[in-house]
Amino acid sequence: MSIDDMNGWRKTHYTRDVTPELDGQEVILGGWVRNYRDLGGLKFITLQDKYGERQITLKKGVVSDEVFEKGKVGYQYCLMIKGKVKKFEKAPGGIEIIPTEIKILNKTPDKLPIDMTGETISELDLRLNNRALDLRSLRNQAIFEIRGQVLMSIRNFLLKQDFTEITTPKIIGSATEGGTELFPIMYFDKEAFLIQSAQLYKEQLGGVYERVFEISPAFRAEKSHTKRHLCEIFTLDVEMSFADMNDVQKTLEELVHNVIEDVRENRMPALKVLNMEDKTIVPKLPFPRYKYDEIIELVDKKFGITIEWGEDISTEAYRKLGEELTGYYYITHWPMEIKPFYILPSNNPKYSESFDLQMGWLELVSGGTRVHNKQQLINAIEAKGLNSASFESHISVFGFGMPPHAGFGLGIARWITFICGLDDIREAVMYPRTPDRLTP
Repeated sequence: MSIDDMNGWRKTHYTRDVTPELDGQEVILGGWVRNYRDLGGLKFITLQDKYGERQITLKKGVVSDEVFEKGKVGYQYCLMIKGKVKKFEKAPGGIEIIPTEIKILNKTPDKLPIDMTGETISELDLRLNNRALDLRSLRNQAIFEIRGQVLMSIRNFLLKQDFTEITTPKIIGSATEGGTELFPIMYFDKEAFLIQSAQLYKEQLGGVYERVFEISPAFRAEKSHTKRHLCEIFTLDVEMSFADMNDVQKTLEELVHNVIEDVRENRMPALKVLNMEDKTIVPKLPFPRYKYDEIIELVDKKFGITIEWGEDISTEAYRKLGEELTGYYYITHWPMEIKPFYILPSNNPKYSESFDLQMGWLELVSGGTRVHNKQQLINAIEAKGLNSASFESHISVFGFGMPPHAGFGLGIARWITFICGLDDIREAVMYPRTPDRLTP
């Protein structure tokens, strides 16, 4: 069987546009064969595109012999179909297409590396090895349809709140936040690094545009082999001037509320594909707030897990917390000693003006009020054992009337993992990067 050219054919509709109201009209669809059944004198092709699927019905004697013979196809063949729309309640969308012509634009092997019918779900690493094929599945289409809605809703919400979208460098000359979890690269004849956070740049730009946000990648060179860590992450970074962490928390919880509301209103069919229509619900406002001290006391008394004051909360403790606190909630006023230099200390300097937003046991957001006084910033950098000279370009900005400010960073993939009910964060990224995965 030969491969056809389009020869002037163009799609007239996507599958979602072909409805019973088009009964009797001619359409041209293009897509891939998700399923195929040959019953002798009757063949069914389930044709899938980016918006869904439609049934192509070939009955011997109804379609021409040439079309009927050409209807012998394989899974994931790339086709264009010209045909008439016919109402048929039992078919997807209440219609079927009776083809008058079929073009086979490309073929596939007899056996595909992963199951694309939807009857079973292949092992994740095998799917990731064949990611471009895997992403055609209805399940993945639903995941990334929801992800697209989340990103659009975030932008719409923040722009309406007088935020300016910014773009910051992803290549930096030194490890400006401290730490060793950076990827070094060669920048001509110098060593440079991939940025691990937009933090310092968004603070500087907050002193220009007052309210700023960025949705962009960052890079973390930590060898974490968990279902919630990636080396290339995608984050929402927000900074607000003339504000403290209470203002930021209010904005954040309103953003979460609005985004989930938009997902439910606009992407309910995708939620249903993932069986999340009754689980991804609009959270009530305001979100509960618990101080760090209250949380470590709770896990000690209720679960017998002791956390020494000043230590981070363990994964075991978080999982137990998730059984007790099942929705969104804040953990505030973390010990200053475990927070970065740019976080403002509380009136009691043992504590910080900082918070995390949790969804059950999963941390989604870290944020807080920032230091805006220049000398206090220099002192904070040196108190962390860092060289203030390495931060000269950043510190200098604080001599130009830097306003009080606060902000947060939200992990997009982690949030999508929760919204879509996924077991592994890698499913929320088109091409994930982990310590073990650099291709495809």
